[in-house]
Amino acid sequence: MGKKEKRSILSWIFEFAGRKKSYFLGSVVLAIFGVAASFVPYLIIADIVKELLSGNREWDYYLKMVLLMGLFWLVRMTLHSFSTSLSHVATFTVLGGIRTQLCKKLSKIPLGSVLDDNSGSYKNIIVERVDSMETTLAHIIPEFTANILLPVVMFIYIMTIDWRLGLANFVGVVIGLIFMAVMMAKSKGGYEVSVEKTKKLNDTAVEYINGIEVIKAFGKTGSSYEKFVVAAREGADVFIDWMRRCIWPQSGTMSFLPATFLGVLPIGLLLVRNDLLTPEGFITGIILSAGLITPLVVAFSYTDDLLKIGTIFGEVTEILEREDMVRPSEIVTKPKNADIQLKDVRFTYKDKEVLHGIDMSIKQGEVTAIVGPSGSGKSTIARLIDSLWDVDSGTITYGDVNIKDLPLEYYMGQIAYVAQDNYLFDISVMENIRLGKKGATDEDVINASKASGCHDFIMGLENGYDTIVGGAGGHLSGGERQRICIARAMLKDAPIVILDEATAYTDPENEALVQSSVAKLVSGRTLIVIAHRLSTISGVDKIYVINDGNVVASGTQEQLLKSCELYKRMWEAHNSSKDEDVDASDISGLEVQNA
Repeated sequence: MGKKEKRSILSWIFEFAGRKKSYFLGSVVLAIFGVAASFVPYLIIADIVKELLSGNREWDYYLKMVLLMGLFWLVRMTLHSFSTSLSHVATFTVLGGIRTQLCKKLSKIPLGSVLDDNSGSYKNIIVERVDSMETTLAHIIPEFTANILLPVVMFIYIMTIDWRLGLANFVGVVIGLIFMAVMMAKSKGGYEVSVEKTKKLNDTAVEYINGIEVIKAFGKTGSSYEKFVVAAREGADVFIDWMRRCIWPQSGTMSFLPATFLGVLPIGLLLVRNDLLTPEGFITGIILSAGLITPLVVAFSYTDDLLKIGTIFGEVTEILEREDMVRPSEIVTKPKNADIQLKDVRFTYKDKEVLHGIDMSIKQGEVTAIVGPSGSGKSTIARLIDSLWDVDSGTITYGDVNIKDLPLEYYMGQIAYVAQDNYLFDISVMENIRLGKKGATDEDVINASKASGCHDFIMGLENGYDTIVGGAGGHLSGGERQRICIARAMLKDAPIVILDEATAYTDPENEALVQSSVAKLVSGRTLIVIAHRLSTISGVDKIYVINDGNVVASGTQEQLLKSCELYKRMWEAHNSSKDEDVDASDISGLEVQNA
């Protein structure tokens, strides 16, 4: 298969602009008319100079010419205003389209692909990086067009006066371009390094802020802050070094590029002296030359912005071009029941196989527990069942249908997944729970909360169900956040319920209440529980013991205590420490498992 052809930035922009892409075209057309309006005053000034040299003293003539110049200036500003307005509308549509597609894409690609990157990187790209393109996209199309076309029109007109005078404008340009070439050589790689260091600084800042509580609690302020300081220093140094290398050639470029008179004045005077050019033509050439290069310098000033847009689009398209989880758009074969089957499932994470031929049979209406040491692969199995990742080989079936043959939206609607680190949005308790079921009434939310043991503590909050939970649920305790997430999952009323360390943050009294509520709510459904507190799963229908990515045993607790040495050791360790507030297994249960 041939290499996929890389799309141009312009094609991406038009795609994101959607129906508003015609606004960009309209902006260019208005900018071109604006250029024409900008050029006329130069011709009027040249004509005024000619009349002055010929001895014209008619006041009415000069007043009329000045008013005409003012009129064309107003036309130019009006066209510029409309052109910029159109480009802004199109630009904000583009930015919105980028963010919408990025968010949609993140929901379609495997979770592993998302977790491989720092969350700060996604936030930086979707928010700050995309937003930083607004000024360039909104202004570059009308202004770049105008600042390129106007000098071109002027130069052509000067060439009609005298081609030698026209070429004389490039004396300063040639010198300026030499300085620019030196600047570009010294600048090579500077922007890419600056982007890399800035991204590292952003990621380090997000990591530092997210971990500030742990840093303070364990007195690691100095060493942890040092990492941020180093990233900040490196971010500043790269810009300082970059500017230090380029400051002199940049100064030479900016000094000589607009210096059109460097060639026009001596060459023009020589032409006039030898009667090869009329004084009127020379003065007209001077007037037009004065406005010839400055617009080009303004246009070239967008070079850094264009490089930045190219880099940002590279980051955006890298995400958008990742492989989706391939699923059909419609159901071909409807699942017969809510049974889950795993057959010879293998899965690789970061180039390492973490599951080695997993076989499981999880029956509808039964409670199935998955246990094992930390890092054994329990959470990975849960995420594969929930289709957050795709298996490398083997199959997972739902009701005898391969989950890859089911539409992703349909299958996700069949599962209520509650992990130990579920997220709450900075909205009310009521709305957080309502996310579990679109269109649920307040009564539905309250009933689910009562059934999952949340109602009493919610009513004890400052504003009850209208209490705002804060960013990531920060106004609530860990146990309270978990119980709200469980209520949200219960409201979803899905055939399959996965509790992945879902009670890790709850105290024994609330855990018993939640377990009792769950037992009532999952009647007739498939319940999968992953837990380190083995006492909470002692009465389940079947337990799978996982170790190092393999199923080492399965059966009821009574059977496993007799036949599985690993489970027996885990049970004894749990019993020996169950009276402690936090035992070793609870600590391992708080770990976010990547495998």
